[in-house]
Amino acid sequence: MSHDVRVPRAVTVPLRRRINVGDGLFRGVTAMFALTILAVLGSIFVVLAFQSRESITTFGWGFLTGTTWDPVFKQFGAWPFVYGTLVSSFLALLQAVPLGVGTAVFLSELATPWLRSPVSFLVELLATIPSVVYGLWGIFVLVPFVRSYVEPVLGATLGFLPFFQGPAYGVGMLTASMVLAVMIVPYITSVTHEILRAVPADQREAALALGATTWEMIRTAVLPYGRTGIIGAVMLGLGRAIGETMAVTMVIGNRSDVSLSLFAPANTMATYDLYVHALIEIGLVLLLVTVVINVLARLLVWSVAAPGARRG
Repeated sequence: MSHDVRVPRAVTVPLRRRINVGDGLFRGVTAMFALTILAVLGSIFVVLAFQSRESITTFGWGFLTGTTWDPVFKQFGAWPFVYGTLVSSFLALLQAVPLGVGTAVFLSELATPWLRSPVSFLVELLATIPSVVYGLWGIFVLVPFVRSYVEPVLGATLGFLPFFQGPAYGVGMLTASMVLAVMIVPYITSVTHEILRAVPADQREAALALGATTWEMIRTAVLPYGRTGIIGAVMLGLGRAIGETMAVTMVIGNRSDVSLSLFAPANTMATYDLYVHALIEIGLVLLLVTVVINVLARLLVWSVAAPGARRG
């Protein structure tokens, strides 16, 4: 014999209403937090665009392609800054990608458990070092080393190429790219490590079962599976390199010229109104490039991580 216990409607309805009101309030508050972040980003764009309006109206698109930066005659062209940013970031990727991806492969596939944790911690520790510390390290350690050993050797062996010609100053594009490479290695390594950990164990076991060696398993089963995520990790590193200003400014030489030589000082997008507006417009360009690259990188990483999360 069963007895139905019925709760009076007068009791259940207020309770449900209170729960719904609380959920709605919580949803609204958290949505407000998310919109606040978007509002902050939007306000940064608006302020930079407004403060650089005189430069935009005066020079137009020619500001991005001009090569003259002369405050005396009020002629400003951002191409030396854009060129320095792009070249130093590209050179940094050439150095950081093999090191970062190789470290991630070692940590995820080859390292023993007692070694994996401390090495991962040290790699992530590099990301916490302030930019000014990297800059000081570059000035007092890397610049003398590059001036005395690296550039003379490159000039003697590869001096027939225009990239390795000119006096060995120590400061310049090459040194700046080396500092940037060290700074972006932890980002590439950490993201790539997570991507490789998301590769299903079945991929590895299937390759090994077919007689593949460890290297063949990594090359044919692991890396192709996480290719898109690794590209996203590289683009995140590129966004970090493009957005860096302090450390690069301290070692690049700060000369607004465009030169093929990696030994030559350069500059990156790092008192009268037009001059200030031109500087702010450079900041606007830098912000736009950084946001676009980071958005693309995040989309690539999510495209790999989302299927792995669904499988888990």
